[in-house]
Amino acid sequence: MDVIADLAAEQERIETLLGALDDEAWSTPSAAPGWTITDVVIHLAQTEEAVAATIHESARPGMWDRGDLALDDAVAQAVAADRDEPARVFERWRTARRRALAALRDADPDRRVQWAAAPLRPQVLATTRLAEHWAHGLDITQPLRLPFPDTDRLRHIAWLGHRTLPYAFEVNGLEPQPVFCSLTGPGGDTWEYGDPSVESRIEGPAGDFCRVGARRLTPEQTALVASGPHAAMALRVLRNYAV
Repeated sequence: MDVIADLAAEQERIETLLGALDDEAWSTPSAAPGWTITDVVIHLAQTEEAVAATIHESARPGMWDRGDLALDDAVAQAVAADRDEPARVFERWRTARRRALAALRDADPDRRVQWAAAPLRPQVLATTRLAEHWAHGLDITQPLRLPFPDTDRLRHIAWLGHRTLPYAFEVNGLEPQPVFCSLTGPGGDTWEYGDPSVESRIEGPAGDFCRVGARRLTPEQTALVASGPHAAMALRVLRNYAV
């Protein structure tokens, strides 16, 4: 599966949704605490601009240099500084996402580019961008009660969550542990990640797994089943994003 093509498809879905909103809807509080829907799109525009910049300039985006501020505080400040009318915010994001997609397509696939926590290959960076757009798509559509069905594009996000589990354990001060995931995609097919011979297993809907990794649901709010010595903790630390 071409993750850059799937990123483009996810963004196109969000663009269609946003294009139908009036100004009142844009000012609605999103499901991201403290942010309106306009604020969410400002953040997406800023990060897409950072994608193009890091690929073209081979430098870590300045937005990650936050001094003594926590990441969430730095991101909130950046959004507050760029607040604007919905139409201009929408066009800014549309322009930024197209430039970022072009940069990702043209990038050397083997050359890592600077990002938030570590340098990433373009395909992995595209996967993180897909994960972020999908998560913020939930934030936009939930308060407006708009349909946002799961798609097979979640396969990339589930892979990212599983692939970064060692990092997630370490960030939480824990020794990384092997975990096997057997997830059911939206179409009913099974997606498997990791070594099936290990003791710790996570099974259940891929959509639930991705929502836990995006911190939109807790493990207890899902149909996921954790078995073995380390699976429950893996769900506690699971993340589809970096700090």
